[in-house]
Amino acid sequence: MKYLTESEYLTGRVDNQIDWYNNKCAWNKKWFYRLKIGETILALLVPFLTGYLSETTIGLKIAIGLIGLLVAAIANLITLLKFQEIWIEYRTTAEALVQEKFLFTARAAIYTGADAFPIFVERIESILNKEHSNWSSFIKVKEKDKTAEEDKSDNAIEKAE
Repeated sequence: MKYLTESEYLTGRVDNQIDWYNNKCAWNKKWFYRLKIGETILALLVPFLTGYLSETTIGLKIAIGLIGLLVAAIANLITLLKFQEIWIEYRTTAEALVQEKFLFTARAAIYTGADAFPIFVERIESILNKEHSNWSSFIKVKEKDKTAEEDKSDNAIEKAE
């Protein structure tokens, strides 16, 4: 049976995971900022445009109402998709992986003995397993919230009938 070498593990697993978490972190951060900036600008437009209202500006009233709906939709998306939380969690995981890699390649801290590589693999896999467990819990909570919302909607429909 062929075992992975240190070099194969570092490039094939550790560097690959660091790159993945860095890319996903940047993507979530970018979308969080885009949505938050859009939400802020649209929210600021509402009181500004309200100053131009008159009895004959039905189009402006509709525009203000639509802007209000967009602000609410964006705020809900930010909460639902949790871009900020995911971005921070992915950044934390990437930094933990980088720290372990540096300690291992420098043969520092717990990586000074002959069993440094197995310890390194165990610690890296532990970091990744923790992240995967967090992700799994996050998905289960989202599904539970979705089911609860569907139940509320079904109950509201039943009451209306």
